[in-house]
Amino acid sequence: MNNLLKPSWGDVNVGIWAASPFTTPPVREETMAKYSNLSLESHNISLTASPFTTPPVREETMAKYSNLSLESHNISLTEHSNMPVEKNITLERPSNIKLICQFTTSGDLNSVNVTWRKDDEILETNYLNATGSILYTQYMFTIVNSKQMGSYSCVFGEKKEQRGTFNFKVPELHGKNKPLINYVGDSVVLKCKCQDCFPLNWTWYSSNGSVQVPVDVQMNDKYVINGKNANETRLKIMQLSEEDRGSYWCHAIFQLGESEEHIELVVLSYLVPLKAFLAIAAEVVLLVAIILLCEMYTQKKKEHSDDGKEFEQIEQLKLDDSNGIENNAPRHRKNEAVGQ
Repeated sequence: MNNLLKPSWGDVNVGIWAASPFTTPPVREETMAKYSNLSLESHNISLTASPFTTPPVREETMAKYSNLSLESHNISLTEHSNMPVEKNITLERPSNIKLICQFTTSGDLNSVNVTWRKDDEILETNYLNATGSILYTQYMFTIVNSKQMGSYSCVFGEKKEQRGTFNFKVPELHGKNKPLINYVGDSVVLKCKCQDCFPLNWTWYSSNGSVQVPVDVQMNDKYVINGKNANETRLKIMQLSEEDRGSYWCHAIFQLGESEEHIELVVLSYLVPLKAFLAIAAEVVLLVAIILLCEMYTQKKKEHSDDGKEFEQIEQLKLDDSNGIENNAPRHRKNEAVGQ
């Protein structure tokens, strides 16, 4: 694994250096003889082997911020992983970070190429350690500003590239998911909250389009901004008008970045429900009128039908009476003839 593991200074053969004393080139020897009255300072460096070490620059940075908390996160990958593995990490304040990736493979560890990346940028160094069929890599650094936030990935390149990604982001804000519906003249309170976090500052913005305008509570007394706790903010809008409708954004500032959430406000006029009521009433009236007309038409048609039947009955009676008279006349004449 010489092509993978970081060479350890403990493995270097220093026998040659110990066997031959340090000598000084003639030129420097003459120079030192010239300035022999000056004091001699001697310094040495001791190096030891360690499976995980920190580069000098990052070591100095972490020593500078040694008072910060240490955040440790790890990801496990195998050669059979089908999808990249991601881990989302919420970070509110500056911290020392230790990221560890472990990769399990049945192949030759010497053929595995390991790199660390921040977004698309390759990081300077990475450190490895192997135990059996598991390869470990670690990256340590310090996040003190928003530029250092983002995605850090460990990439294991064998036959198929396997990637584990740590996504660093500031806390999310939580507002009202559904639009708030109110009427002209009412008051409304918009609320944003940050769960288990405490922003340095809160700001409210309003927008009726693509441009966000800060809500100025000093110039407009219809707005009041307050909050019961440091992790929440409330915007109260009084005497609502139709011009107040639109999107409102709560904006939180953290040491490592910014976060925002939006709330949709809908302001209706009282004429809106009245119009709906009038429309419904008009539909009801129209429906009743249609029903009455149908009833009247049906009734009139029935009356005409009854009148026709009555007329037919009268005509039939007249016809029957006429036939009866005609039948009785011959009989009467016959009786008279018999009497004579």
